[in-house]
Amino acid sequence: MKDQHNITREDDFEFGKRLGIIVIIFSVFIASIIGMLLNIQVINVKKYKQKAARQYERVVTESAQRGAIVDRHSRMLAESIKSVSFYAFPEKVRNTPMVDEKGRAVIDRKSGKQKFFDNSRIVATLFAKHLGTNKLLVLKELKRSKAMVVLGRRIPVAKAMPLMEADIYGVQFDKEQQRYYLNVASQVIGFTGSKNEGSSGLELQLDKELKGQDGTKIFQRSGTGIRYPAPDAQQQAAIKGNSVQLTLDADIQSIVEDELSKAVNTFRADAASSIVMDVRTGEILAMASNPSFDLNQRTTWTPEKSRNRSVTDSYEPGSTFKLVMAAAATEVLKRKAEDMVFANNGVMPIYNLSIRDHEPYGNITFRQAIMYSSNIVAAKTAMAVGSEKFNAYTRNFGFGVKTGIGLVGESPGRVRTFEHWDRTTLPWMGYGYQVMATPLQILQAYAAIANDGGLMKPFIIKKVIDAEGKVLRESVPEKVRQVVLPETAKYLGKEYFKAVVDSGTAKSASVPGISVAGKTGTARRAAAGSYSTPVYVSSFVGFFPVEAPRYAIIVLVENPKTAYYAATVAAPVFSSITSRMIACSGEMQKNLAFRSPEQAGIDSVSTVAMPELVGMKGNEAKRLLKWLKLDVDFSGDIDGVVVSQSIAPGLRVEKKRIIKVRLATGNVNKKSS
Repeated sequence: MKDQHNITREDDFEFGKRLGIIVIIFSVFIASIIGMLLNIQVINVKKYKQKAARQYERVVTESAQRGAIVDRHSRMLAESIKSVSFYAFPEKVRNTPMVDEKGRAVIDRKSGKQKFFDNSRIVATLFAKHLGTNKLLVLKELKRSKAMVVLGRRIPVAKAMPLMEADIYGVQFDKEQQRYYLNVASQVIGFTGSKNEGSSGLELQLDKELKGQDGTKIFQRSGTGIRYPAPDAQQQAAIKGNSVQLTLDADIQSIVEDELSKAVNTFRADAASSIVMDVRTGEILAMASNPSFDLNQRTTWTPEKSRNRSVTDSYEPGSTFKLVMAAAATEVLKRKAEDMVFANNGVMPIYNLSIRDHEPYGNITFRQAIMYSSNIVAAKTAMAVGSEKFNAYTRNFGFGVKTGIGLVGESPGRVRTFEHWDRTTLPWMGYGYQVMATPLQILQAYAAIANDGGLMKPFIIKKVIDAEGKVLRESVPEKVRQVVLPETAKYLGKEYFKAVVDSGTAKSASVPGISVAGKTGTARRAAAGSYSTPVYVSSFVGFFPVEAPRYAIIVLVENPKTAYYAATVAAPVFSSITSRMIACSGEMQKNLAFRSPEQAGIDSVSTVAMPELVGMKGNEAKRLLKWLKLDVDFSGDIDGVVVSQSIAPGLRVEKKRIIKVRLATGNVNKKSS
């Protein structure tokens, strides 16, 4: 009995021991579960919420539509349009699940598995039908072993809609934004990169204003895989970018670019640039450089073509800089147009060097010295003015500092600090050397003379407007300072620079029916640090009408090969640009009509000078003749260009005279019949 009792006690002890172990294990298990729950629901709740959300939630970024860039008349220069790109997974297309009319899977009776079929031909047929792509090429793509192939990029939404609605198995699409450009002012506007962000020009400079704010949409997935907007999630709609209105006129910009292209081709020049400015406000109506590139074809971009030469490039201006000399002579020396000056018969030795004129002038009037662009008279006049005062006038006209137009890469040019002038600086600056200026700086100076001596700050960004049409900021005309007295400005324009066009070196810059004032410049440019190899910069800058100036234009042609004098190269380009601008711009015609003295003069005469029409587009020639009160008889395609005219350019004809004009497409040889 005692042994039996001991056995029972041993059994109870063993049972209790085992039970204790089980309780401990169970307690540890419960503690582990509680620990895990605490970790998931309390300690790392955010982490596990995010992990769970990733399994049934999807955050989709909705790209904001980039704001538009428009011209002064609200015509689109750059806009973002939605497009669709299609991608296919060939393996899936070739193994498309079969379904019945009700969308149920078709099951193979023998194997009990769902049936599959090759859908490649149907897909190829659909893409060929709706996108016009080659059916065989689509089939070839779908037979490839790649995981994914592209079936179409940047397809307009309207064109892509049937394929989007077809919900083709194995085919996906992405909506994206595509930037489209009118393709004018390439260097000014710039373009966007692959992520719809600004890469150059105003697209880069104004990227924050234009790009808007991306939105987010949160979708949840049900147990059956259907996605739906999360009901308790805050959805953030995309906010469209601001639009930017420029002072540019798309029509005038196109004309300027066309004329620069002709000039570069005609004279086999390295490059050319031109700017059109409203002298009263400082607004830039056109700013063009050649060579250029196609904004819609990024492969045409090169660093050389993308440079906005009007503001980035500075050069020794040559004779166009004689404006500073003439202004200082008028106010400091009290020089008059009729005053006699001596031009040293074409050569003036100075400091073991020589200053030369292109003609051996002797005693001439100061007006003639400017008309015929005497370097010797300019140098002697500058020395008579004196270094300090000449330096003051130079800087007062805005040389040596940026204009403030606000474009990236603008050069301030270069004017030596007064302490670094040597004995040759003053005479050489008198006729435009030993000083560097941008085309915009030269134009700004002449525009100041046209504006009664008021130097205006040029600007090209007119307004920034939000998606609701609210103007966020707007540029207004800003006068920098008064550079010369109003009477001085009028005297310079009428007595000197009008004479240059009427009877001097710039006769080829004249425009029928409009009085023009301006100055030619033919400057030798240093090449490889030397002036020994002739490399010229031909320029003309002018404004019109002289009686009540409204517009100023500069034309600059770099290193022309077939001719180099500005009278032959740059001045005719100015004339063509001006004639075509007046012909096509209703705004310009309206503004020019307010010049009552000039308009009265035109209306009072019974004859007008026949303009050069050859090379103009048909509609432009028609508008110009109408403005001059001449009738026209067209033959040929009105969408072509003028190839001949019945009255030779320059001849005076009676108003209401019928001018016969022949139009054609293709190359144009300038001749009159």
